[in-house]
Amino acid sequence: MQTLLQDLRYALRQLRRSPGFASTVVLTLALSVGVATAVFCVIDTVILRPLPYAHPERIVSIQSISRSGYTQPASWPSFRDERAQAHAFAALAGYNNFFTMTMETPSSGPVLLDSVHSSDNFFQVFGVQPLLGRTWLPGEEQDGKNQIVVLSYEVWQKYFGADRNVLNQAVKLDGQTYTIVGVMPAGFRFPLGTRNLIYTPRLIDRPWMENRGTHWMRTVARIKDGVTLEQAQADLQHVFADVGRAYPDTDGGRTVHLQLLSQSVVGKSKGPLWTLLAAVLTVLAIGCVNVAGLLLARGVKREREMAMRTAIGAGRSRLLGQLLTEGALLALLGAAAGALLASGLLDLMRLFLIKALARGADIHMNWAVLSAAVAVSVVVSLAASLYPALRLSGIDPNRALKAGGSAGMDRSQHHLRSGFVITQIALTMLLLVVSSLLIRVVTRYRHVDLGFNPDHVLTTSINLTPSRYAGRDALVDFYQPLVNRVMQIPGVHTVGVITLLPIENWGSNSDVHIAGQPPNPPNEIMLSEVRYVSTGYFDVFGIPLRRGRLLSPTLDRPESTPSAVVNEAFVKKFIPAGLDPTMQTIDSDPDRKNWTRIAGVVGDVRQNIYEPPMPENDYLIDAMPVKDHADMLNGMSLVLRFDGDAGSIIPALRNAIHEVDPTVPFKTATTMAEVVSETLVFERMESWLFGIFAGLALLLAMVGLYGLVSHEVEQSTRDIGVRMALGASRSRILAMVMRRVAWMLAAGTIAGLILTLFARKMIAIVIYFEARQEAGGLLVTALLLVTVGLLAALLPAARAASIEPMQALRTE
Repeated sequence: MQTLLQDLRYALRQLRRSPGFASTVVLTLALSVGVATAVFCVIDTVILRPLPYAHPERIVSIQSISRSGYTQPASWPSFRDERAQAHAFAALAGYNNFFTMTMETPSSGPVLLDSVHSSDNFFQVFGVQPLLGRTWLPGEEQDGKNQIVVLSYEVWQKYFGADRNVLNQAVKLDGQTYTIVGVMPAGFRFPLGTRNLIYTPRLIDRPWMENRGTHWMRTVARIKDGVTLEQAQADLQHVFADVGRAYPDTDGGRTVHLQLLSQSVVGKSKGPLWTLLAAVLTVLAIGCVNVAGLLLARGVKREREMAMRTAIGAGRSRLLGQLLTEGALLALLGAAAGALLASGLLDLMRLFLIKALARGADIHMNWAVLSAAVAVSVVVSLAASLYPALRLSGIDPNRALKAGGSAGMDRSQHHLRSGFVITQIALTMLLLVVSSLLIRVVTRYRHVDLGFNPDHVLTTSINLTPSRYAGRDALVDFYQPLVNRVMQIPGVHTVGVITLLPIENWGSNSDVHIAGQPPNPPNEIMLSEVRYVSTGYFDVFGIPLRRGRLLSPTLDRPESTPSAVVNEAFVKKFIPAGLDPTMQTIDSDPDRKNWTRIAGVVGDVRQNIYEPPMPENDYLIDAMPVKDHADMLNGMSLVLRFDGDAGSIIPALRNAIHEVDPTVPFKTATTMAEVVSETLVFERMESWLFGIFAGLALLLAMVGLYGLVSHEVEQSTRDIGVRMALGASRSRILAMVMRRVAWMLAAGTIAGLILTLFARKMIAIVIYFEARQEAGGLLVTALLLVTVGLLAALLPAARAASIEPMQALRTE
C-alpha cells in the first residue's frame, strides 16, 4: 500500500509537470469513453433491457395481412372469433390507440390525453398488477359496464397529485362520466412510446363494432407456457383459415404473422442502433490508438530518465508498476470526465430519443453503464500504456545513456507511430463517409417534392367533446365560426381543416373500384387514402387543380350525389388511359346511392415522406350527413397560411378556439416545416450523432498527426540542423516534412476507402449507397480529410523549417 501511494504521488507530480500531455490524454479518453457510454445507454435501454412486463418473451404482436398483401387490422367480429377459437394463448386482446380524449381536471382545465381502448382481457397480456385498485373484469368491454378508466402513473402524478384516494372518483372524459378504478405502476406503458395515457374498455362506436368489413382493431397476445412461437403461429393461422371460409367476402385469404413484442417495439431502429454502436466503438478505437501514440512518444522522451533510474538500482517491476500507475490515474481522470460528457450528451439527445425511439423516455445513465464506462476507460488506458511501459521498464541503460538525442529514433518506433496515425486516418475516413451520406439523405428528404410548400403553414389539432355536440351540428356550431374568427387574425390568408394531416398521417383508406371497369385483381392492393376536408384546405397548401372542379359547399351538399376530388396518383392507378377522370364513378359501396362521382383531379401531396404519393380521394365536410358530424368531425387538423412570425399568430389562434368553445384543449400549434422536421427525427438523430462521431474522430486523428509530427521534429532537431548546415533550404525542409505527412494521409485515406467498401453491408443497415454513384462525394470527403491533415501538420513542419543550424548542432 505504501508503494502504491508513493507511485500515485509520483504520478501526480509527473502529470503536473506535463499539463499539455495530461490534458490531451484525459480529453481524448473523455471524448472516446463519453460518447461510447452515451450510445451504450441507448443500446442497453432500447435493445438489451427486457420490456417492463411479466415474462415479455411470451408476448407477441399479431400482424394480420389481407389477401392483397397489405397489413390489415382485425374487425371486432373477426377478433371475437379469433379469441374464442385460438388455443395457444393465455390471453389474446384487442385495442386501438388512435383516439385522444379530453379530460376535465379541476386544476388544469381541459387536457388532451392519449388513450387506449381495449378488450376486457388487455391487462392479462402484460401480467402487471396495478399500483392502486384494479384493471378490467370479464364483461366490462360491454356497453353499460365500460364507463371506467385506469390511469397511467404519469397522469396520476401530473393531474391528480398522486392522490391515493383517487379510486372510485368520477372524471369527465369527452364530456361523459367515467369512474377511476385503477392506477398502473411507474414504468408501465403500452404503447411504450406514449407517456400520458389513460385506458378504458370502451372500444369504439357501435357501427364500427358491428361491421365485419371495418378493420380497426390491433391485437396483442400472451403465448401459453410450453407453447412455442411457431406453434402459436400455426394455431392462429388455422383459426384465420376457418374464419375466412366462414366469411369469404371479408376474411377470406387473410394470413397472420406473430412477432415478439420486444422485436416489434425496436422495429427498424435495431440495425441502425447496432451500427451506431459500431461507429462509436470506432471512435473509441481511434482514441485508444491516439492515447497509445501519445504514451509512446512520451516514453521516448523519458528513456534517459528511466535509464538513470535503472542505473541507480530500480528494478523492472518497480518501473513497470510506476508507469502503469500513471496510466491508471489517467484512466480514472478520463472516466470521470467521460461520465460527465455522457450525461450531458444524453441530455442533448433526449428530445431526439423521446421522439425517435419507443423507449426513448426511459434512457438515462445508470450504475451498470457507469461502471462499464470506468472499466472501459481503465482497460483502454492500461492497454495503451502496456507496450510503452514494458519497453521502458526493459530498456538497456548503457544504450539509452549513450544514445543521447537519438533515443527513440530506431526504425521500429518510427513505423509503429506512423501505423498509429494511418489507422486513425482510415477509421476517420470511414466515419466521415457515413456521416456525409446521412447528411445528404436528410437534406434530400428535406427538399423532396411534398406537393406543397411547408413554409408559412401553421397547424394545430382540434378535439371536440363528442357528448357536447351530440344532437348539434359541429360544422355549423364550431368549425364555421372558428374559420371565420381565424380569418380575422392579422397575417392569416386562408384557413382549412382536414381529417389527417399530410406527411404526418396515412392509413385511413378504403378499397376502390371504378364503375364499368373489370373486377379488381384478387391479389393486388387497390386502396385509396380517404380524407375529409374543407374548401380552404386546397388553398392553404396551394394544391393545384389539374382537371374538373374543386369541391364546393353550394354544389356538394348532404342531399346531393356524393362527390370527391382525386389526386393524380389515383388517376394513374385506377383510371385507364384515355378516359376522362371527371366522368368516372367510384362504385365500391354496395349501396348505389353512396357511389361517388369524381368532380376533379388535383396535384399529388405526399401522405408519407418516405414514399411517393399514394392514391387519395377527398370529400367535403359540408357534404357529410349532419348525423355523422359529432363522430366524424370531433378530431380534425386546423391548417392556415400566414405571413410574418408564427409566434404572433399562435396566441390569437388559441383565443379564437376558446372563444368558440372554451372546453376544447389547445394543442400547441406547429408549422408544417416543423412537422416535416419531426417526421425525420430518427434520420436527423442518426446524422447528428454520426456527424459528432466523425468530428470527434477527425479531431482525435488530427491531434495524433500533430503530435507525431511535433515529436519527430523534436527528435530530429540535430538531423535537421546538419541538413541545413550542409545547404538544405528552409523550403526543402518544409517540403520534406510535408511529404511524409502527405504519404501518411494518402495511405490512411486509401485504407479508409477500402474499409468503407468492405463495410458496405453494415453501412447499408443505416443507408444504402452505390460506390459509383457516390464517387464524387467520396472524393470530396477524401480531399477534405487530406486538406485538414495537411493544415494540422503545417505548424510543426514550419517549426522544423525555422530551426537554426548552429543552435540545433549544440543540442544534446
